[in-house]
This record gives sequence, structure tokens and C-alpha cells, in this order.
Amino acid sequence: MTTPDHQSPASDASRPQSPDRIYRSPAGIAGGVLLLAIAGWLGIDALIAGHGRTPWLALASLILLVPLVVAFTLRPAVYANEDRLRVRNPFRLIVLPWATVASLRSGYSNEVIDASGTKYQLWAVPVSLRGRKRAARRQARGAAADSSGRTSAIATESPRAQGDQIMDDLRELAGTRAAAQTSQGEVTVRWAYEVVGPAVAGAVLLVILLLMG
Repeated sequence: MTTPDHQSPASDASRPQSPDRIYRSPAGIAGGVLLLAIAGWLGIDALIAGHGRTPWLALASLILLVPLVVAFTLRPAVYANEDRLRVRNPFRLIVLPWATVASLRSGYSNEVIDASGTKYQLWAVPVSLRGRKRAARRQARGAAADSSGRTSAIATESPRAQGDQIMDDLRELAGTRAAAQTSQGEVTVRWAYEVVGPAVAGAVLLVILLLMG
């Protein structure tokens, strides 16, 4: 879920931008690939073998659905380095220098909150209640092994769910880098028109075809 890269820090003024730690959801990527394969199989079959308006309806559906599937499964990612947090959500790209990050909050979803109080959900770092329960069980087993004086591999495992561990890493970066000169700036938000545009075009085409009867 994460591919961290580390670089020895130099002075804030002269240090080049550090490599990103990249966080993505393997489950989301796998689901997206599966959905795209199914949509491609059904859509191409309808385009080739369909009659009348069927190929056009299939084409419009593909133009609408493929960008949405990509947006919600393959696109989400979180990039973090020593200067800023970059959040790539389904329809937006949010860049937050560490100085603008007020907090990183975990509840039923993981969110970053900027200094103005605006919340941005981290789609690529989903909350797993099942993962939290597994981590709690590992922690309990490790504590039991320690109390009985036995050495256990369980005790060496991370006691945190993976998503919670990622949030801990991001909080640590935010806390240590917020005052750095290279971590100053403003929050920027850009809409993903490369996703929104095709999806809207597909929706319009599909509506037109349905209205034409």
C-alpha cells in the first residue's frame, strides 16, 4: 500500500524536493482492473455484435463508466515528501504544503484538515475496521505472550492497522516539517477535467440516445 522512499535531509534552503512516499489501495486497484475488464468485455461485445441502437448505447455507456471506474479505483493516491502532501482524489488534486496542514484525522474515513478548516478525504487510504480488529487481536496476543515470559513473533508485528500506520507516518511528517522553509505555501486544488470531461460527455450522449427512443 505504500512505497516509501527516503533521502538524507540537507539544508531547507538548498535541498532539492525529496522523493515521494506513495500510498495507494491495492484492493481498490484490483477491483478497478476487474471492473474495467468486465466493462470492456461486455461493451466490446455489444459494439461488435449489437444491432440497431445497441452499439451506440454501449459506446455511450463505456464513455461514461470507464472514467468513473478509473476515478474511484485506479486514480486515488497520496504522495508525501518532506515539503508537502499531495492528495489525488477521484475528481480533484489537492496539494497541501505541510505548513498548511492543521491535522490528520481518522474516523470512519481518513481526512486531512487545512488551516482554514477545510476537510479533504484521503480516498487512497481507506479505513479498515476489520484491519483495526485484527491489529487489536495481534496486540492482545503479543501482550499475553510477553506477560507469560515467552518470545513470540506476534510481538514483533506492527500493532497498528495499515491505514492507521500510514496516518501516523503522515502526522509525523506534518509535525516535523511544518516549520521548514520549503514547506510553506498555499493549498491548491485542481479539478480532474480529464476525468470529468469524458464522463459528462458519455452521460450527455447516453441521455440523448435514451430520449430519442
